[in-house]
Amino acid sequence: MGNLFGSDILIQAPDPKSAAGFYVEQLGFEVTGETAEMISLHGRHINLFIERGPALGPVLEVSVGNVEEAKARLVKNGCVIVKDEPEFPRCYVRDQFGLIYNLTT
Repeated sequence: MGNLFGSDILIQAPDPKSAAGFYVEQLGFEVTGETAEMISLHGRHINLFIERGPALGPVLEVSVGNVEEAKARLVKNGCVIVKDEPEFPRCYVRDQFGLIYNLTT
């Protein structure tokens, strides 16, 4: 199974601009993009995206060969789909250990 963790991490916060300020001031991230709903921050080894919304905890990115197959297999083995928006595309899965990840190809 050749799946990989990506360098992108997403969090949700009610006020993305305030959250971004914390990561810039405290951890040295740089704002590299901003819309009304999302702020992009880049660091040396990871990219952090802060989206407006209720806190989910960190969402890691996992690349798989086929999102639909991985989603079906994971649900069959006890995972829960947290958010599924194929048109975006995004598919957030929470595993039985509490880790949330977005399945991508």
